Amino acid sequence: MSKRVSISPRATPPWTVRVVVPTASLIAAAVVGGLVIVMAGNDAFEAYKTMLDSSFNGLRPLTRTMTLATPLILTGLAAAIAFRMKVWNIGAEGQLYMGAVAASGLALTIPSDIPKPLMIVVILLGGAAAGAVWAGLAAIPKAYFNTDEVITTLMLNFVALSFMNYLIFGSTSLWKNPKSSFPQGLLIPESATMPRISYRLHYGIFIAAGAAVLLWWVFRRTTYGFEVRTVSDSKEASRYAGIRVNSKLISVFAISGALAGMAGAIEISGVLKRLDPHSMTTELGYTGIVVAAVARFNCLGVIPVAVLLAAIVVSGGSLQRLGIPPEIVFLLQGLIFLFVAAGEFFLANKVTIASTVPVQPDGNGGLVNE
Repeated sequence: MSKRVSISPRATPPWTVRVVVPTASLIAAAVVGGLVIVMAGNDAFEAYKTMLDSSFNGLRPLTRTMTLATPLILTGLAAAIAFRMKVWNIGAEGQLYMGAVAASGLALTIPSDIPKPLMIVVILLGGAAAGAVWAGLAAIPKAYFNTDEVITTLMLNFVALSFMNYLIFGSTSLWKNPKSSFPQGLLIPESATMPRISYRLHYGIFIAAGAAVLLWWVFRRTTYGFEVRTVSDSKEASRYAGIRVNSKLISVFAISGALAGMAGAIEISGVLKRLDPHSMTTELGYTGIVVAAVARFNCLGVIPVAVLLAAIVVSGGSLQRLGIPPEIVFLLQGLIFLFVAAGEFFLANKVTIASTVPVQPDGNGGLVNE
């Protein structure tokens, strides 16, 4: 007897496969990461225990994790909704920067004696608008001239970074503190700072989680979401059905950019309290792409994945105290992405292993099994 492997595409994987494959992918990533830690001369079990303790064991570690998870949820959503429509927005990083610039600029311009809730709403909406406009610089050429959005959004990231650095390090702008001997951003007024729940955790976590739930509903339960899914499946069929493909593409791009811009605004209002290029350039936008991919572009799935990746990043300092190189954090993130991407093969295809029995002539013109 011999074995024969057959691979056939799945129409829709059953829920058991949708649960088992991602879980197995995460376990495989943890096992391989543990082997690397052991090869480096450290105790893998102690390392993982330290990661859990430094990320979740106690109110302070938990709030640190959730504070970092907040922008990751938003940038993860930004990537997820764009990628679901097969629009490859790699520009969440730059859109986040522009959202931070706009939010801090509004906070420093608007009179500080207006009510705090109104101030926060204005700067968050301003950050979202800036992110949407920045995304539009890539969306419009994509819609009308079919330019490569990967290249345009990626290049716009560097433009946004250079502009943000210029405001603090290369000019005497509104954003720069004129009294500081070292170039740094000017503190925003207290009325523009987001209230905190505990330690560093602020109410932005509820905004991010609420956005995930709202977008899940919009893209699953509304006509707009149906039209976006239709455009994703076939642009030509969508045009025949009367759907305005270009407007849908631009609107999804704008929503994606607005989410990333709001992430930047929340970082300014809730964490940094000033435009700080050094603290802003922590690759929250690029990590959001990993969050979206691991969550399989599911808006609700973005929340736990963002918390998981935030926990890994937060635990980096504690791992260093064990003598484990900080690069292990990026290694674990990469392994998670790699194994989840590999798991996509099994979600998209059904692999069957069947036994075959060789046959041979029986001498009378027939065939018999061996």
